[in-house]
Amino acid sequence: MEITLQTKLTLCPLNIQLDQKNYIVEDVASGEFYEMPQICIDAIQLMEKGLSLGEIEEKLKTTYQEEEVDILDFANQLIELDLVKEIDGEIIHKNRHIEKKERFLWISPKVGQFFFNRFMLNGYGVLLILNVFLFIFQPHLFPSYKDFFVFDVMNLNILVWLMITFCTVIIHEFGHVLAARAYDLPTKMGIGHRLFFVVFETDLSKAWSLRKNQRYVLYLAGMCFDQVILFCVLIAQLFFPNEKILAVIVLDIFIRTLFQFCFYMKTDLYYVVENWSGCYNLMENGKQWLSKWLPIMKQVEKTEIFKEEEKMVKLYALFYITGVTITCTLFIFYYIPQMIFTLKKTIPHLFLFNNSIYFWDALLIVMQLLIFISLLFYSLVKKRKEISQTNIVHEK
Repeated sequence: MEITLQTKLTLCPLNIQLDQKNYIVEDVASGEFYEMPQICIDAIQLMEKGLSLGEIEEKLKTTYQEEEVDILDFANQLIELDLVKEIDGEIIHKNRHIEKKERFLWISPKVGQFFFNRFMLNGYGVLLILNVFLFIFQPHLFPSYKDFFVFDVMNLNILVWLMITFCTVIIHEFGHVLAARAYDLPTKMGIGHRLFFVVFETDLSKAWSLRKNQRYVLYLAGMCFDQVILFCVLIAQLFFPNEKILAVIVLDIFIRTLFQFCFYMKTDLYYVVENWSGCYNLMENGKQWLSKWLPIMKQVEKTEIFKEEEKMVKLYALFYITGVTITCTLFIFYYIPQMIFTLKKTIPHLFLFNNSIYFWDALLIVMQLLIFISLLFYSLVKKRKEISQTNIVHEK
């Protein structure tokens, strides 16, 4: 349906709240959020008063004399975003109710508030400081790559690691869930990936309906629960220094905490920095700025970087490089030594060709390694083909 300056639009129900620089607009039906400047909010409010697009444009031109006002373009954007309910009284969305599969509504907000109130938040901060002091003054508690090896059978070590990681990650994600419920927000948990790691994820998109300072609680909730587990396990290690399972838990949480600083994977700390800066395309803009200096990132889609965001984008680029450095460090000091140690322990048994548990353990380890290398090689080749095809399209 074509719109003109005489057209009047009726918008779908929207929630609008002031953010740091602009406004956050929520589509009540879909739960989607959009960042819009003041001029867009003024246009929406005038639409809600029943003014035609032409009348709105004249008012905006009077108010924003130094800006280019194109109300028809903005109106078409609203239509594309499915935020328009009626055009000149004609309904274009007859039934716009969207079924939401939100879970954890059975958890009372009071339960969430028990874990996330001012007193408890200060307590999590104290635990963080205590954990740092424990590592400093009790250096034997600092995790080593050898902590992974609880048993002589390597596949048992992998199984134990997976079980511990599963449990600690679930607790981490439940921290996010309880923080969301503390503000009576719905949420859900799903499965995603970071690089080639499979991870659980909690949907925190509803955090945009909160004030800036309240969002920090949702983003840091998982790390708060991590600190509780870490503190308890470190204290337990002081009393039971030979309990190897405790060392595996410390290693797991330590590595996951370091990964939080790998901002290129959009970790919890990435969203903290994004929320603090008010630059909500921080990763995309940071990659674009880095692509000027790193040829490997030339395929980043171009987006507009505003002058007021440029300083923060450059800072994020530094965070990005720091995250890559942390990842490389983890591989050098933990993952690669673990792999070498595993192969040294298992490969000799592979050539014995007996029916011992160590022979089958070695065989399974080698099979897992070959499968992983094959999948990684396939992923790299596929990515390279996609980049090549993209280059051909751009050249045309």
